[in-house]
Amino acid sequence: MTMDTSEIFLKNCWYVAAWGHELVDGAKLARTILEKPVVMYRGESGKVVALDDRCCHRGAPLSMGRIEGDDLRCMYHGMKFNTSGKCIQIPGQDLIPPKLGVTSYPVVERDHLVWIWMGDPAKADPALILDYPPLSDPKWKGLPGYMHYDANWLYIVDNLADFAHLAFVHTKSLGGSEEYAYKTRHIAIERLPRSFKVERWNKDDDAPPYHKRVISDKSARVDRRNMAQMHIPGIFFMETMFAPAGAADSGNYEGARQYRNCQYMTPETRRTTHFFWNYLHDFDTGNPNITLSLYNSMVEGFLEDKALIEGQQRLMDADPDFKMLAIGADAALSHFRWTLAKLIKEEQREAQPLAA
Repeated sequence: MTMDTSEIFLKNCWYVAAWGHELVDGAKLARTILEKPVVMYRGESGKVVALDDRCCHRGAPLSMGRIEGDDLRCMYHGMKFNTSGKCIQIPGQDLIPPKLGVTSYPVVERDHLVWIWMGDPAKADPALILDYPPLSDPKWKGLPGYMHYDANWLYIVDNLADFAHLAFVHTKSLGGSEEYAYKTRHIAIERLPRSFKVERWNKDDDAPPYHKRVISDKSARVDRRNMAQMHIPGIFFMETMFAPAGAADSGNYEGARQYRNCQYMTPETRRTTHFFWNYLHDFDTGNPNITLSLYNSMVEGFLEDKALIEGQQRLMDADPDFKMLAIGADAALSHFRWTLAKLIKEEQREAQPLAA
């Protein structure tokens, strides 16, 4: 279950770097991604730009610079860089050596998310981005969120891959009761080349607290279905449905309430993570209190996860040789880790001739 620190990140893939609203009003966002300092900003044209957050002259943070059109000027000695990272002006110096420049990273803004490619730019195909239609569908409402974890992103992936933890970590928030762990079983785990799918039903039970807060009949028994898919490198999509008890067996889902959940884990470093998410609903969408209640419930639940996962990271830091042992509920997360390690090794093997 552990991974050699020399095999840390998959680079030739798209990661979420920011929400689009983080780059409004001339903001320059400094964010470390895969242990690389990056500055992002939206130019005058509306184009999002991502550059190495270090001026090539004296290493000053370009995030402390000034946006000029679509370009960025370092405010230490005034050198200006265009969107490709090339230095195009040095105050008081006419000749600009060709080697002067900083790394520019491919970025794509889609569905309110800013995606970044940290690997070989020639392979940065926007068609490889995993779209999540509810983010741009007006029938779904939600509030975007961000958290920072002092933990490796794979521990967050592990947490999301296993619904059994809902019963114990989220008894009074997202889970509902410890019985959830005993009464429910995975109906199916589908192992795919770059992802896995999991489906889980919980029948004839009380609604969990977060759902009770947004429905009128707090005592109604429900059948609960979670259908989740986790994609490489750490992208989680889930469909949740609460239907009247008996619906799972009868197939009659009239009166059901639905949610859509997207979560993106982007490594900051090998032991810290950027966590982006949105939890959306398609009922009572004209009532902003429903959206806010769900957002607050998710924050409550994620903070419960965060405390446990960061505690896990501290203990792993103290004893790096500790080996985790698997149980039956770990089938999906074991597949994910094995697949990720395989892809990283393949990527590094392909890159070796280029480095020679």
